[in-house]
Amino acid sequence: MSTIENNWFQLAIRVKSSVIPAIMPRVILCTTLGILVSIFHIYGFLLPTEALSYLVFPDLVLGLLLVFRTNTAYDRFWEGRKLWGTLVNTVRNFARQIWLMVPEKEVSETDDKIAILKLLVAFAVATKIHLRGEKINSEIEALVSPEQYKKLKTMNHPPLEIAFWIGDYLQNQNKKHHLHIYQLTALYKLLDTMVDVLGACERILKTPIPLAYQIHLQQILLIYCLILPLKVVNNLEAFTGLVVAIISFTLLGIEEIARQIENPFGYDENDLQLDAICQAMLRNIEDLVSLPPSVKTYDPDLKAPLDGDNLITLPE
Repeated sequence: MSTIENNWFQLAIRVKSSVIPAIMPRVILCTTLGILVSIFHIYGFLLPTEALSYLVFPDLVLGLLLVFRTNTAYDRFWEGRKLWGTLVNTVRNFARQIWLMVPEKEVSETDDKIAILKLLVAFAVATKIHLRGEKINSEIEALVSPEQYKKLKTMNHPPLEIAFWIGDYLQNQNKKHHLHIYQLTALYKLLDTMVDVLGACERILKTPIPLAYQIHLQQILLIYCLILPLKVVNNLEAFTGLVVAIISFTLLGIEEIARQIENPFGYDENDLQLDAICQAMLRNIEDLVSLPPSVKTYDPDLKAPLDGDNLITLPE
């Protein structure tokens, strides 16, 4: 058997990262009820099976509700992934342009550039922590100065404070005539994109699927699974429990998957791997700062950065 087929079967029987642990108590309840109904039916107890056998309309309604629920949850998950993909690309472009554009003539200016690149990663980490509703922790401590870390612990919205520090750095570089106004504008657009990603993630987080809709779907799903044995026992008899187990496992599993992925920023097995994404950003920055920095020099008399023999004159 090929490697792909082996992986397929391993995935099919895998319990970790699946919804089996979450739905198993409910599946066992429905299965037990199905077994009891089949026993009563076999021993001749009168059950309202004839009336329920014609009950088809709830099947269609439940199917439509589950499809809508799953599609809505996956849309939220996929939008969250696209937003974090945009954040990764923006941080990479931002870091690359700062590392190459901003000139330096002192070691302290190189250190400032490295510090601001770390702030880009700190913004992503702070965004992750903010979306999870947590307080600033040691994860971000290595990316900022002690004063900044102390300040962030007192802020209600740490990502915005970090964005302010990044913008303040850009403005200072412009005042020193290290950045042309067009370069400054381009970098501010990247910063705006990062803040836009933050706002879009907050929109997903703070606009959950309406509670009434979730309650109604779960009520219908529970009712359906409880009356299912009565609908099928006439035809299945002793196999009622097995069939009810399979159907309830399918329906309850679909609903549980949707529940887990509708908020993609948490710690569920099926949520976005934000920790890994932030670590990838940090590795990108570490690789970047290992390269030679900008070769630009600075002529204070001309108040303009020099790049080789090409002079870029900046307005006062």
